[in-house]
Formats: sequence, structure tokens, C-alpha cells
Amino acid sequence: MSGTAMTPWRFVRDGYRDVRTVARGWRWGVGRRALVPRSAEPFVPPRSTKVFPTRWARGPVARAVREVALGVGMNALLRSQVSVRAHGLDVLDRIDGPVVFVANHSSHVDTPLILNTLPPRWRRRTAVAAAADYFFDTWWRAAGSAVLFNTFPIERRGGTLSNTPGYLLKDGWSIVVYPEGTRSRDGWTQPFKLGAAFMAIGAGVPVVPLALRGTFNAMPHEQGWPSPGRPPVSVRYGEPLRPREGEGPRELGRRIEAAMAALLEEDSGDWYGSRLRAAGGGSAPTSGPDVARWRRVWQTSRPPQRRARRTVWR
Repeated sequence: MSGTAMTPWRFVRDGYRDVRTVARGWRWGVGRRALVPRSAEPFVPPRSTKVFPTRWARGPVARAVREVALGVGMNALLRSQVSVRAHGLDVLDRIDGPVVFVANHSSHVDTPLILNTLPPRWRRRTAVAAAADYFFDTWWRAAGSAVLFNTFPIERRGGTLSNTPGYLLKDGWSIVVYPEGTRSRDGWTQPFKLGAAFMAIGAGVPVVPLALRGTFNAMPHEQGWPSPGRPPVSVRYGEPLRPREGEGPRELGRRIEAAMAALLEEDSGDWYGSRLRAAGGGSAPTSGPDVARWRRVWQTSRPPQRRARRTVWR
């Protein structure tokens, strides 16, 4: 068997190469090097380092443009694509404002639906919290949503916190918040975050819960336009929830979720029955049953039923 004799120099050189090879693959550092290659990791947009300015969108010129765009153009477009019904608007007659509107979120139809069912005096003084990494990722999308829907950015993944909500509430503006943070993928609600409760307690304003039904069926997450046939959608306004003395965000957050559950149950059933179940703490959870996703989607894809109005002659 032939071979080359191992010299001291060759022994040192080969040993050095082996050590370098091991060092390249070793998980150095306190946090340890990730085992998953960077090319295989899911894409995560970078956190926002600055807040997009939206004060200009609440100036007189932008407000005039928005009133025409929403009250005429968007309203006509929305009602040509979906059949809209609003319930409980009389609760706003008993509030001077401002308030934090809290709604479940499953479709891009939600914001136009809320703004176009609000009375004009409320719509003119209402702003919408929008995800900074989605609606404010490019200047044209940010400017367009700010003009049309009076949006302001909310960083839902941490990072820079905006003081815009507190400023708006103190200045008499109401705001729309989706406490789930993103649209539902199957129409059922996701866990509520506490941002809306923090805002309401910090500014000392009431929370008005809104229950949206049929919007997932009308325009699911993956669609870019409402389904044909003018599917029915509804928005139900609930009684205002005022922060109690000494109440923290978690306690108010639980009351908001309970009110949302009662409203959704009322919209799918009857008012008296939903009130009885809510009083006994028996409202069905809005997160839905723990079953296969296709079953959950099938249930939420059923449009709201149109109950015929009863008369004394029946």
C-alpha cells in the first residue's frame, strides 16, 4: 500500500483546515445560529422605523374630497355589489362622541361598510386604524387610504408606536379599531388584542362594539372583489361600553368580547334570546367550533338570513 509519509507540517495544515470547517458550522453566540437556512425562512416585512404623517388627511380639503368620494362614489359602488343592512344606529343618538368603534374583521368590505352606514355627522369625524405594514408600505397606498378612508397607521408587530389614536380622541375624533389585528382567514374571530381598551381608558371615551356578518361570504380573504349576486351583509351597532372606575384594559377587553359575541348571536338569532344568554354568560364564543377549516368556512359562508317583518295581521 503506497502513501505519502505524514510530516509535521502536513499534520498541522490538515488539522487547521479541520478546525476551520468545524468552526464555520458551529452555532456560536448566546442566541445560537439558526438551523433553518435563511432561504427557507418565511418572509417577515421589516418593522416600521417612522410613522407616515396623516394629519393632512384631516384637513378641510381632504375632508371635502373624502365626503364626496365616500358619500357618493363609494356608497353607490358598495350598494351595487352587496345588499347592506344596518341595525342599532339609534345608539349613536344617545352619544355625543368621540368613541372607539370596535369591529370584527374578515374582509376588505368591512371599512367601507362601517363608514357608509354611519350617519354623516359621525362619518365626517371618524378615522380608521390601519396596519402600517400593509396599507402604509408604499406612499401611493398610504396616501390613497388616508384620503379615502381617513386611515392612520398602527404598527401591529411592535416597533414604533404612534400617538395618533390618543391625539385624535382628545381632539374629538372617533376611531375604528379591528382588535384582531388582521382579517380572519375563515370568518370566525381571532383573539382580541387590548389596544382598543387601552385607547378607550386612556382617553376616557366609550367603546361601541360593531358586529359585521356576511362580509366574509361577500368577499373572502383571497378575493379582490365582492362575489357576484349582491350578497347580503349587515352591521349591528351595540350599546356603548364605558370604562368603569379602576377598570383595567384586560377587564374592559373581556367586556368588549362578550358584547361582540352577544351582537353576533343577536344578528343570527333573536334579540330576546341573545340578551338572556348574554345575561347568563352563555353566548356562543365568536372563535367558532374546533373543527376542520372547511367546516368553519362553510358555516361562515352562509349569508345573514333576512327575517320577514311581522305585522299585527299575521
